[in-house]
Order: sequence, then C-alpha cells, then structure tokens
Amino acid sequence: MKNHIKFMTMAINLAKEGKASENGGAFGAVITLDDKVICKVHNTVKGDSDVTQHAELKAIQKACKKLKTTDLSSYTLYTSCEPCMMCLGACKWAKFKAIYFGASAEDAKQHGYIYSEMYYDSENKKRHEEFNMIQICKEEAIKVWQ
Repeated sequence: MKNHIKFMTMAINLAKEGKASENGGAFGAVITLDDKVICKVHNTVKGDSDVTQHAELKAIQKACKKLKTTDLSSYTLYTSCEPCMMCLGACKWAKFKAIYFGASAEDAKQHGYIYSEMYYDSENKKRHEEFNMIQICKEEAIKVWQ
C-alpha cells in the first residue's frame, strides 16, 4: 500500500499543478508498471481547448504512444478523481490491471464537476468491481478543489 499512496500523492500533486496553471485543470493521473512511472500528466482541457484532454485520457494516450501498444493490462492507473464516463470508456479499452482514485464522482459533483446523470445512476459497487477501482487518499484529493 505504501507505493499506492506514493503514486496517488503524485497524481494529487499533478492536480494541484494543473489547478495552478492557467492552461490546466485540477485533475492528475499517473500510469505505472510495478514501481516504475510510465507517465504522469494533469488535465489540459483549457490550454488545449479540447474537452477530451482529461488527465486519465491524456495519460492513456501518452502511455500508449510511449509503449507503442494499446494493451495496458499489466499497468496501474492512479488518478486524483474517479474517472468520468469518457475516461472510464478509455480505461476499459486500455484494460488496466487496477485503477486507484482519490476523490469520488460524488465528491466531484459537490465541487462543481458534474458527470452525466447516467453515471450517477449506475451502481458504484458494480463499476468499481468491473474496473478494479480502489479509492485511497480521498481527503487529500478533495483538498485540491478547496
């Protein structure tokens, strides 16, 4: 669990960087293989003028390009917030071994980052089981938005 916290802290710090940047957004993501960081990014929706440049999607794109593969089934994603529907779809195709997230979708909603009602209507437990999603460092992740 120690390295999980280390990598989640890295994702949360990237979210802080994104929030502080006029081109970024308050979300960060890290992809690892065992104890090695493959890539780390923060949201760049504002700077890229591209609504798809969420941290998770950007990290997947960067990792796939770097590794020259679309199969990330041996890799782990750490993200400062539970992935939205778009990012979760990309995670499905990437086939991550596990996804660790900080703030939940409900936490995001309470701070003005509103997902689709379809997302909120789906069962957390089923979603978390299907994607092997584990929440850690919730309070630290939420602090980024305060």
